[in-house]
Amino acid sequence: MKKEQSGILYICGTPIGNLEDITLRCLNVLKKVDLIAAEDTRHTKILLNHYQIKKPGTSYHKYSKEKKVEYILQLLQEGKDIALLSDAGMPGICDPGYEIISRAIENNITIIPVPGVSALTAALVVSGFAMERFVFEGFIPRKKGEKERFFLNLKDEERTIIFYEAPHRIKDTLNMLKETMGDRRIVVARELTKRFEEIIRGRLSSVADSLNNREIKGEITLVLEGNRASEKEFIFCIQDSGRMDELEKEIQNYVNQGYYNKDIVSLITEEYDISKKWVYEKVLELRKRRKDIE
Repeated sequence: MKKEQSGILYICGTPIGNLEDITLRCLNVLKKVDLIAAEDTRHTKILLNHYQIKKPGTSYHKYSKEKKVEYILQLLQEGKDIALLSDAGMPGICDPGYEIISRAIENNITIIPVPGVSALTAALVVSGFAMERFVFEGFIPRKKGEKERFFLNLKDEERTIIFYEAPHRIKDTLNMLKETMGDRRIVVARELTKRFEEIIRGRLSSVADSLNNREIKGEITLVLEGNRASEKEFIFCIQDSGRMDELEKEIQNYVNQGYYNKDIVSLITEEYDISKKWVYEKVLELRKRRKDIE
């Protein structure tokens, strides 16, 4: 019997390796929906069998999306509840899931996110790099010329940068990153949450050397330190123009008025577009200078 209202599209985050990395809420959703639309039904079946969930499924990947999108939308409009799953992580991130999500929005279908683990955030939080601002660039281009242009366009990016890369291309990618970006710090996160998980940290040159004579396997997420050169240039400019005294006076005024360090950092970084780390260190320096005077 057809429902009076359209169904719900659940965007379900699934494990990126370890099958225990799934929420109770996600399991409950998978048990109650009418259909599971998966990027790869064979891959998803492993998860469903592990939790003894039996539900009809349909594949939804880049080769079938044109014909499947209408089929899934029709079922939703008939009142069927559907769970959208990718092979790993959150659907829509570097997979065709975003297209069914977009079409569902156009057709006024209710969409409910069921958050789960994601390789990009898992790698970011163990990187040790700045996390308040970062940029995700997805998969790196395969062809040499496109890859080089891709990296050159990101050379001046100050935010932490996250990429996905295939294991058989990682060595060439690290060498090209060093050539285009300079020998900055990087984290190679391999096989996250899986048995052979590995986190490699260091300068691009040393990380490339450490992998040079190894056979690399598994899914890889790269976290690259942002370019701080423009920040150094900013500091040089305000020093050269004599505005450093003005900036220090402004910080000192906040200190004298009893503002907390975190509030001073927020106010100054918003006004001058400079890193929180530099401002925080300057606040501590001025507080110490004031204490020594007293």
